[in-house]
Formats: sequence, C-alpha cells, structure tokens
Amino acid sequence: MNVIVTDAGFGPDDWTGDIVTPDALPANDGGAIGLDLAPDADLARLDLSGARIGLIRIAFPAFSDGRGFTLARLLRARGYTGRLRARGHVIADQYAMARRVGFDEVEISAELAARQPEDQWLVRANWQSHDYQRRLRG
Repeated sequence: MNVIVTDAGFGPDDWTGDIVTPDALPANDGGAIGLDLAPDADLARLDLSGARIGLIRIAFPAFSDGRGFTLARLLRARGYTGRLRARGHVIADQYAMARRVGFDEVEISAELAARQPEDQWLVRANWQSHDYQRRLRG
C-alpha cells in the first residue's frame, strides 16, 4: 500500500475516484476523475477543459528525474487548481522543492516510507521557511 505525504506527515490515500491516462480521458461526466501523467507528457497536446480533473498525478520514475517538477510548475502556471500529486521515486530531500513548484502531496511506496520515515519528511514540511533565495535576499 502506498503512503501519501503532506505537510502533516504520512497518511492513507483518500482519493476515491478513477485515475486514467490522457488517452482514456472521458468528456465531462459530472464526476471528478484523476489523471496520470508521465514525466514526458506534452501539456500542449492535453486538453483539460472538457473533463473535471480533481487530481493530477505525475510520475517520477527515478529521484534524479526532475521533469515532473517542471510539469507541476507549468500546470499551476496554466491555472490548474486541483490536487497535484507527485508519485514514485521522490525522496524526503525533494519534498520542499515539490511543494514550491505546486505539488500538494507526494505518493511513495511503503518501502520508501520505511527507509525514510515520517520524521525525515516532517523536517521539510516547513518548506516556506527554508527557502535559500529568501535567505540570500536577507
């Protein structure tokens, strides 16, 4: 079972809707759905206007693959206001960056949660205070 990480710590996944890939995205059927995006998704080819997207989950196939951070920032810049979730190989050290670019939560495996316990994530939950740019500006 996967673990959801938020600023409050570890928790279960409370998303109950369907999660589909962009090619299976239905027209607006009245219910909120989730959308799975690959790290190389082309947002220019993605039409989010016709469906109620309540959750977008962006895959991180490796902790060294930062393309998901760029996608999150672009989605927020385009006006997406729903839940944005990083999923996969995101490590505790990357949590503050994930929050800064627009992710609301991170989905990790139970194995990663065992290797990097909740306290390691909570140290970074105060991500707004630990901004190196703010410290440089004085």
